[in-house]
Amino acid sequence: MPSKVRFTVVGTVRLNGGETIMNGKPTPADIRRSRSLFMILSPRSLSYATKCVESLFAKAAEHLEICFMTDSAADKGELTDVIGSLPNPAGHRWRVVDDSEAEVRANEQWANLANLRTFRRGHPCWRKVTDPLLFSGPGEEMVILDPDLYFPNRFTFEPTPKTGVRLMWQQPNCMLPASTVYTALRAPIALARHVDIGVAQWRTNQDLEWFDWMIGKLGGVDLPRVMHVESVVWSALAMRLGGGHLDPERWRCWRRTQLARILLKAGVRGVNVLRSQPFSRMKCFHAGGEAKWWLADAHRAGLLDQSRELLDESPVLPFVELTHLRFDAEQGVKVLLQKVGYYRVFYPSTN
Repeated sequence: MPSKVRFTVVGTVRLNGGETIMNGKPTPADIRRSRSLFMILSPRSLSYATKCVESLFAKAAEHLEICFMTDSAADKGELTDVIGSLPNPAGHRWRVVDDSEAEVRANEQWANLANLRTFRRGHPCWRKVTDPLLFSGPGEEMVILDPDLYFPNRFTFEPTPKTGVRLMWQQPNCMLPASTVYTALRAPIALARHVDIGVAQWRTNQDLEWFDWMIGKLGGVDLPRVMHVESVVWSALAMRLGGGHLDPERWRCWRRTQLARILLKAGVRGVNVLRSQPFSRMKCFHAGGEAKWWLADAHRAGLLDQSRELLDESPVLPFVELTHLRFDAEQGVKVLLQKVGYYRVFYPSTN
């Protein structure tokens, strides 16, 4: 079974080492099926993440044990106050940990894995890949969430495989910078093409020596501190470990299509661009990029919350390898668009 059975403990528990564990209002069930979730969260993200976490609390049909990971003790205190104020009718159990404890655990558990220790000190988003491993026991599942995920319907998470990894699907991909992708392809390190980094599911029984080697081959201490390097790492893990993509109809990633670009350029508000999204069919909506800033208006407009129950397991799509030839073609298109002035029209702030 991919899920664990644990006793639901009522009350507040404070542990040594920088952890605060809290749970919401208890439910009649004394023992419930439990899923182990992790989220890197900064107080700076609360303007959109608050509604997302609230939707997770309200719509999850399974009992959740959530570890929110943040930077400092001050951030931890702020998040503890905000999350503690959210409605939690199912009594999902949660805790907030700051980076000081993760650093201690990394130094203890990964004393011989210098590249992993260096990698987790890079961009904060990279800790989504590393830090859940530090707070999980042997063979335990890790369901890793971005803070810009909204859950429109009552739902269940997909089973976490005993081996391999489950990742969201995105067209074409979000791997940046191109130089790091080329470094991987020349290594050679196989990469999955359509990886989105909103949700990841895997277990702790991993080959950490290979993981450490892979980070070193990508650049180690010289890796550019770019958020989407995380996607390159997940893509490499996908091809190494196997697994597949979460069903993109149920686990949907916002895509800035050409139509969306034109509508936004014409002055259409983001909330109205979102009206075409099939929220009634989704377990989860990843509001990536600018879409996260539209969630509050979309919630007020009544677009997000639906009434379906999506409790069945969804299909898994196979990973597709990104070839050197294919990536060359994608980069060639970007160069051409740059030359004809496309980015000056649709992305003026980046030129």
